[in-house]
Amino acid sequence: MRIISGDWRSRTLKTPKGDTTRPTADRTREALFSMLISRIGSFEDLRILDLFAGSGALGLEALSRGGKHCTFVEQNPSALKALEDNIEKLSAKDIAQIKPSSVLTLGKAPQPFDIIFLDPPYQTGAATIALEKLNRFDWIAPSAWISAETERNEHVTPKGYTVENERNIGKAKITLLRPIIEQ
Repeated sequence: MRIISGDWRSRTLKTPKGDTTRPTADRTREALFSMLISRIGSFEDLRILDLFAGSGALGLEALSRGGKHCTFVEQNPSALKALEDNIEKLSAKDIAQIKPSSVLTLGKAPQPFDIIFLDPPYQTGAATIALEKLNRFDWIAPSAWISAETERNEHVTPKGYTVENERNIGKAKITLLRPIIEQ
């Protein structure tokens, strides 16, 4: 696995040992970032939240493209080790924070995030549950873009969000969501 674009382009990333995590394939990440860039233009100065982070490939890709800061949330010990090693290898400690916990145990957000990546285990419904919790604890900026990677036949349907786009890529599906802003 490698960084696709930006300052760290072509740098390889360590992946967790074992089969408890499923790294997002290069092809899927490439499609996701193309979808986001066409909508937001740039990652410059954006705050990123990478949930179910695994190796951190999504958040690190966003940082490589100019993101201001990324908070990574992961609880699997093997994935945490790979994530720590990747942040160290890219000298990203100043712009990265690791929260070694479950997404479901997060409390109130210190500040809302502009880009949120969710890559939960397939067929668990965890993306919908996580988004509803994050919304209650102010993790999501009103103008945020949210990406949920699920299995192709799985649907992300949290209340308070609109689906902007869905794209099937191999066995995966990327769902882009936006918060519904009440007027």
